[in-house]
Amino acid sequence: MKVRVRVFARFREILGSDLMIEVPDGAAMATVLAALRERAGDEGDAIFDGTGALRSHVILMRNGRRMNRNDIGTLALADGDEVALFPPVAGG
Repeated sequence: MKVRVRVFARFREILGSDLMIEVPDGAAMATVLAALRERAGDEGDAIFDGTGALRSHVILMRNGRRMNRNDIGTLALADGDEVALFPPVAGG
């Protein structure tokens, strides 16, 4: 199945824009994040920590809704889902 990945700001420089990731049917969000870690290579430090986990400041969304970090390993994705990664947002 295919999952669309959208990344924004600096993350776009690291991963590229509007990616389609192919994963097995019923794959968890962790599978998509692992593929993104591999794609990011050495520049992935802005997104992933030393253990490969998503950094706490990264905003993770699925189909327009913010995800609970506890669900990353268990939430099954569906064909056509959209995953988005945002850097922290500041405003004034």
